[in-house]
Amino acid sequence: MSDQPTARIVATGRYLPDRVLTNADLERMVDTDNEWIVERTGILERRLASDDITPVDMGARAAQRALEKAGVAPGDVDVLIVTTATPNHWLPSTSCEIQSRIGAARQCMAFDLHAACTGFLYAVSVAEGCLASGRAETVLIVSTEKMSSIVDWDDRATCILFGDGAGAAVVQGATEGRGAAANGRGTVAGRRGILSSFHRSDGDMAPLLQRAAGGSAKPLDEERLRNKEHLLRMSGREVFKSAVKSMASAGTRVLADAGLTGDDVDLMVPHQANIRIIESTARYARIPMDKVFVNLHRYGNISSATIPVALDEATDEGRIGPGSVVLTTAFGAGLTWGAMALRW
Repeated sequence: MSDQPTARIVATGRYLPDRVLTNADLERMVDTDNEWIVERTGILERRLASDDITPVDMGARAAQRALEKAGVAPGDVDVLIVTTATPNHWLPSTSCEIQSRIGAARQCMAFDLHAACTGFLYAVSVAEGCLASGRAETVLIVSTEKMSSIVDWDDRATCILFGDGAGAAVVQGATEGRGAAANGRGTVAGRRGILSSFHRSDGDMAPLLQRAAGGSAKPLDEERLRNKEHLLRMSGREVFKSAVKSMASAGTRVLADAGLTGDDVDLMVPHQANIRIIESTARYARIPMDKVFVNLHRYGNISSATIPVALDEATDEGRIGPGSVVLTTAFGAGLTWGAMALRW
């Protein structure tokens, strides 16, 4: 196990909209039913933001909560990274809008990072690099998604899957410490922080999950809007197979790199896309489901926000504490995937 991490997540925050859309609600909107949705996804309900709530609004609220929990003033943020597939605007970046909203330092570096559902893990690794290079002391990551704005509500293959919300994390330098492990095995010694990470992508598989129109290759016009080419489309079966293989291999890779096995993991926090993907990933990593955090049934897939939201809930519920070994894995459009092992 690595004893020399350079960065750690010191606090998290989350924001979920109040509106709940249940499977029963969807039955009245599209040709589907609760049993079909639950069997294939494990989702019971999801949160939807109202028309007047934007990704900037949600991201700012999650960021403020994370900063408060970390005891960090907005003016002390050196780098602000935002991950989102649903920006308020193509220009300027969502990060600059959130920087203004929360009153972050005017001298801080703010930028968006787009890696779809894997975005949060990518951003944590970028934050780690900023800290290791000495270019920053405090990095704020905000993952905010209004997926309801890009799904086709007549397409039951996608509209049942996604929800809205935001999660945030404050990342600073690793610290020495010995904390009680969450599973009661005793203590975990050494530096608290990121033990190992692994990220990959495969652009050849980009057509499996995409929004075809809306960019410079296919600017929006009346015909493309009429054909709903600007909305999310997914080849579900192919994405499922790739997700299971990629998340499982990434998870086992980071455990091996950190000198860990599934027995050492106190909690696995996977991307919340599909319960069958989660179960398969846990099985490959030899981690029992009682050590896997699942909130998919309440929120659905909120893309890059799923992991920071789940981490925040898990810490609030006491399932993660000082010294806990946490494994995170994710998979998203691009195709992108990755995993990270952390000592909390």
